[in-house]
Amino acid sequence: MDNIIEVKNVTFEYDSADTSARQVLRNFSLSIARGSFTVILGHNGSGKSTLAKLLNGLYKPTAGAVTVDGMDTADEAHEIDIKRKVGMVFQNPDNQLVASVVEEDVAFGPENLGMEPAEIRLRVDEALKAVDMYDYRKSAPHKLSGGQKQRIAIAGVIAMQPECIVLDEPTAMLDPRGRSEVLDTLVRLNREKGITIVLITHYMNETEPADRVLVMHDGEVIDDGRPREVFSHIDTLKRAGLDLPQTTDLLYRLRQAGLSVPEGVLTVEECVQALLPLLTEVR
Repeated sequence: MDNIIEVKNVTFEYDSADTSARQVLRNFSLSIARGSFTVILGHNGSGKSTLAKLLNGLYKPTAGAVTVDGMDTADEAHEIDIKRKVGMVFQNPDNQLVASVVEEDVAFGPENLGMEPAEIRLRVDEALKAVDMYDYRKSAPHKLSGGQKQRIAIAGVIAMQPECIVLDEPTAMLDPRGRSEVLDTLVRLNREKGITIVLITHYMNETEPADRVLVMHDGEVIDDGRPREVFSHIDTLKRAGLDLPQTTDLLYRLRQAGLSVPEGVLTVEECVQALLPLLTEVR
């Protein structure tokens, strides 16, 4: 599988008027495989949001290079092509919605690209169907739930037909139902349309559908693997200041108490199966 994004030896510094430049990433390298579903976990201040903005050229590296499909994000000649390749969805959907009608909001990006009306109509309809919001195309965005608003924001990105979508904590302001709606949408886009997904989050349960999970701490990747592998490294997760998933935490506590239960359990169903032998022993 080839890589759609390459981050090579990147250093990024924020300039500050009060202190010397603050270094967030140091000699940082990362590859994102085309068609993959990657989740990046990290506590506030770990550098994950800075990384998200580097991946589609919103930020430029202080040193090193970020390339998208071979195009250097620091090269202004490729700016528009990179934005088309890698779409961006942010935390607050209200900050991304610009029109008073859903379908007009989704059409905003293609219109700015100067597309023909017939092509815009086609893209808007396809994007809304992809996020299961086509029936709301005539609605006012401010009347929608948080999860629905975020799905409209994602549809606006999809209408640009990117190969990759980077999402910077898109569920942080949503209730559990809204988070589930957005995550289901991302899984469907990845598996049915082959769109590369890079999801930045601190919700551990959002890692379940991922091909790969990276844990960031203090500007570095301190763990990298499939979800089950990463969640078996309890000490690493704790060092990153992350809360364990409830299933993982329960079985970890049982192991600490001397009981024989497996590692790498993710889902509630798997947790139940892991606990059944213990219940049988008690009987």
